[in-house]
Amino acid sequence: MSGVDAQSPGAAGGRPTRAARAPYVIPGVIVRPAMRALVRQVWEGTEHLPETGAILAVNHISEVDPLSVAHMVYNQGLLPTFLAKAELWKVPVLKQVLEATRMIPVERTRDGGRSLAAAREAVATGRAIIVYPEGTVTRDPDGWPMAGRNGAVRLALQTGAPLIPVGQWGIQELLPYGGRSLRVLPRKTARIRVGAPVDLADLRDRPVTAATLREGTGRMMAAITDLVAELRGEPAPEGRWDPTTGARVTGA
Repeated sequence: MSGVDAQSPGAAGGRPTRAARAPYVIPGVIVRPAMRALVRQVWEGTEHLPETGAILAVNHISEVDPLSVAHMVYNQGLLPTFLAKAELWKVPVLKQVLEATRMIPVERTRDGGRSLAAAREAVATGRAIIVYPEGTVTRDPDGWPMAGRNGAVRLALQTGAPLIPVGQWGIQELLPYGGRSLRVLPRKTARIRVGAPVDLADLRDRPVTAATLREGTGRMMAAITDLVAELRGEPAPEGRWDPTTGARVTGA
């Protein structure tokens, strides 16, 4: 995989073994030319990605943005591992790809912590865990990050792995939420900006309580939102959209 990296044209060091990368070869052969044909990709701040064992928290703006994010992560020498809804494992062919690349299914109603346990094991083996803390494509009317869930912060506190905020913008023009067909022309630009790790140092020695997770999640979502604001070139609105109430909530 390859792309336009605005700050770090080479891949990061500490590449996974050839055997570990093997299951990604065929998906890469398909995804790489497809993404290059569909959108111009610009990646910024990739120097913030560690060589191994990281948790990436990303805003979700389109059903196709996982391909763009995976492309960027793989290009830096890391193996992208998504926590994805379990329903995807019911899709023929896709199921085989997800299993071969060791993606992690999440049962929304009866997961019982299995997905986080699998994610901890994946981080321990040096993989890059990609989490969409909003849980779904944003429903914010203007596309801003919504209120976040605490799974990424919990995982970071449990493993000690860095929590890396990632903002993206532009890929939603290729396939907006609810769209049924790609809007290929004119060619779109999909930008991704990687931020410095979220500072959780003061939280790591605390018990993992609801208050601790709420504090960490607030920092994470603020960092992601700041990156999106930089990409959009405009300030974010006050508060964050809560899809359960259909309104912006201050402090979410």
